[in-house]
Order: sequence, then structure tokens, then C-alpha cells
Amino acid sequence: MRADSESVVGGKCNLPIFRHIYPGVSDVTPARISMRSLSTRARLISFLRTPIIESLSTTRYMASNHGPPPPRPAFDPKPSFKFTQPPNPNWKFGQGLTDEAVGGKEWKEAYQAGYKTFDTTKEEPGAIYKLLISGVTPRPIAFVSSVSPDGVPNLAPFSYFQVVSHDPPLLMVAFSHPPGREKDSCANIRQTKEFTVNIISEPFVEAANFTAVDAPAGENEWTGSGLTPEPSTAVGPPRVQESAFSMECELHKIDDFHSDRNPDHLSTSLVVGRIKLIHLRKDVLTEKNTADAEKLKAISRLGDITYARIGDGFQIPRPSWKDVEGEYKKSA
Repeated sequence: MRADSESVVGGKCNLPIFRHIYPGVSDVTPARISMRSLSTRARLISFLRTPIIESLSTTRYMASNHGPPPPRPAFDPKPSFKFTQPPNPNWKFGQGLTDEAVGGKEWKEAYQAGYKTFDTTKEEPGAIYKLLISGVTPRPIAFVSSVSPDGVPNLAPFSYFQVVSHDPPLLMVAFSHPPGREKDSCANIRQTKEFTVNIISEPFVEAANFTAVDAPAGENEWTGSGLTPEPSTAVGPPRVQESAFSMECELHKIDDFHSDRNPDHLSTSLVVGRIKLIHLRKDVLTEKNTADAEKLKAISRLGDITYARIGDGFQIPRPSWKDVEGEYKKSA
């Protein structure tokens, strides 16, 4: 941890950041601060309860130049995740795609339609973006909480996100910057070297989606979302109380990339974070100390402005070399 840490560990706290996130708390000293005290929690909840009048789903749809949303059935509250058999449970060594697989025959016949190839050096960046996010799916979403050096909190979702390693425990989040301006989340992480990543679940996806608003720099997305900052343990930025799976991270490294068409434009920054602590809500915890997919209800991103919930799951054992070595020798 940095010497000028904004964390609350062993009674130490960065007071400007504390007061910005928890307004109204003026009579504080490091010795008197208890980040988990009931009085602090009460001030926190009171601060964030700002009503949102319009329907965010409708507003977001129309703001994205899609026009009014088409009529659709209501969200199905029944759990969507269940285990099934895999598409081709009788698959054998060397078979590849078979007609026996569910949808296998139709998938083979579709080959005849051929392919359209996109040369990324000739396509506009916007077109490449739409193509990539529609094909690389589903993508997990990093719900990133950060705080600026001046104590301004920031909360935003990013789907260029993935776990990198478990030893050391690392994750990555990539930020795409608009012309002439670095994304607030990335700028905060670059300067403070701390952030949290929270997993978005079905019950609060609309609130999380609100934080993607194109607010001016310095605005607090927590307010409009109505979500609750939960004090972190090892880093300064709070985690999202509503998230059942959160990770406290310190900056490991950051790589910057510039636009092919405009080398002066910082187009993307790749942040690698070292995971210091993982918080998993007990009702989602399995006996194996893992997250239960059905209970976590994690949300993913598809193309356009489409989100997705987890559907059916199936388990396929990994092959063992001792079991398939003979098949390899027969096919030689």
C-alpha cells in the first residue's frame, strides 16, 4: 500500500476523500473514524437517495438513436440459470462438428453462405467497435469505483474486462477515451493507483447502467444511480454494497495506446490491477468457497446496448492425456 494511501486501515484515513464521499461529517479525526459505524452508514444512505423520474431504459434506448423501444414482454423473474446436458453428450475423439449436435446440421449448412471479411486498416473505428462488441460475447462487466485525488468519487461500467491471472491475482480493464479527454475512471486510477471492481447482478442492472451517463468531469454518478458505497478495507475507493462479488485492487501497470489514424490521440488505456481483497456475499458462497452462478445472477454485455443474463449451463470434463493417447496413436 502507498504511504499516502487513501485507505482506511488501522485507523488511518484520507480526510478530504472521506468528507467528499460522506458529506456532513465534519467532526472527524483519524482516531474517531469507524468506517463501518452505523452513524456513517446512515449519513451515506441519506446522501445517495436521489430520485430518478424518467424510465432509464426508454431514455437510454431513444438517446442511442434507436427510436422508441419496441413492445417486449416483462422481465421473467424466474431464475434463468439451470444445468443441462451439453449439445452433443455422445461426442467422441476426432468427430469435430457433427449432425448429432443440437443445431449441428444447420450450422454446417450455413457454411455455404460464406464469410464477409473486414480489413481493420480500412474500417472506421466506430464500425470496428460495433462489430467487435457484437461478436465478442458475452463479455463480463467491470463496475469500476474510483476516487480522484481531490476526493471526487466516480462509478462506471466497462466491458473490456477480464481476469488475467490467479497467481499473482490480476485483472485487466481497458478504457476507450473520447478525443481530447481521458476517461475519469482511468485518470483516477492513474493518479491514485487504487480502485474497486464490482460484478453487476440482475436486480440492480438499471442503476448500474445509469452510471454510463456522459456526465461532465467531476460529477458524481453514485448520486444518480442511487447505489450505496460500502467502505473498502485495503483501498480508498468504496465498493458497491449492492454487488455480491467485489474486488479491491491496486494499479499494477498501465499501457497507453494511440489511434492508428491520429497518433496524437490517446485512444485506449489498458489497466492491469492487482487484486488485494475479494468480497463474496455469504448467501452466494458455495461450500467450495466459490460463487454460485444461479445466485450471483451476473449480467453480461452483448452488442449495441444489449445486456444478457446467464442462461443454461452444462459441464464438460477436460480430457486426460492418458485417456486419449491411444486414440492419437490409432489416428497416426
